Amino acid sequence: MGTIVLTEFISLDGVVEAPGGEDFKYQDWSFEFDRGVDGERFKETEALGATALLLGRATYDGFSEAWPKYEGELADKYNSMPKYVVSSTLTDPTWPNTTVLSGDLVEEVSRLKRDVDGEISVAGSIRLAQGLLAHDLVDEVHLMTFPVVLGHGRKLWTATPDKLVWKLSEATTYGDGVLVTIYQRRR
Repeated sequence: MGTIVLTEFISLDGVVEAPGGEDFKYQDWSFEFDRGVDGERFKETEALGATALLLGRATYDGFSEAWPKYEGELADKYNSMPKYVVSSTLTDPTWPNTTVLSGDLVEEVSRLKRDVDGEISVAGSIRLAQGLLAHDLVDEVHLMTFPVVLGHGRKLWTATPDKLVWKLSEATTYGDGVLVTIYQRRR
């Protein structure tokens, strides 16, 4: 059985928009901070430990444009691993091993969790992440919190139908005060 692991770069005030790109007032804001060697290693280990990627359309478009241009262990992993993109408009994905999920989010992701053994990583993908959280489909949340208040931008946390309780399983500071927290869903 698979577990949905949501991984986000986030500001102190909860903004997850455009940490490494996109059209935004503070474009690439996460790159203003050094995560240090250990912080980089954490992100690489996290990615290499995933069995599959589950992405929203915008994040998929960015990843599928960028990762085929890179070489190395992480690029090889991303380019060869199974990828699932939630989209009602994508019909012909060009990134190898990509499957489009265009049906009901709860049904599609529940089936994915049944069919995939291991971690299903959700990187970025704000709307998808919000939908997964709202439907209580996330098993673990990895937040890399950067010591900055952006003041505006799209936030990860939106209204949920009910209270969700999480257990902090890890908290580590890297580089320029970048805090990584890992939470597991308590059921």
